[in-house]
Amino acid sequence: MAYDEELAERIRDLLGPALPDVVQKKMFGGLAFLIGGHMAVAASGRGGLLSRVDPRESDRLIDGELVVPMVMGGRERSGWLHVATELIATDEVLEQWVQRSLRFVRTLPPK
Repeated sequence: MAYDEELAERIRDLLGPALPDVVQKKMFGGLAFLIGGHMAVAASGRGGLLSRVDPRESDRLIDGELVVPMVMGGRERSGWLHVATELIATDEVLEQWVQRSLRFVRTLPPK
């Protein structure tokens, strides 16, 4: 499954021209948005959004249905969540997830 082009465009709109350091990169069948060399969010190749969050917040954000841990190579990735398309149907909710990811990634040293 290819990533959702409409979701990618919605993410681009939210990131806007105010973030000149955003790099887009096709990764894992999706389209990732990187800041300072760190992936912040991605339009997932499985549908929905991949969101990088503070690992200390992951358990609080996971609901087991619409927000689940990201699994890669058979392992859950701490601080990475898969957010279902249904949950991010509105721009308001998508923006909350994008902003949450940006806040965390901005705490990381540049690569």
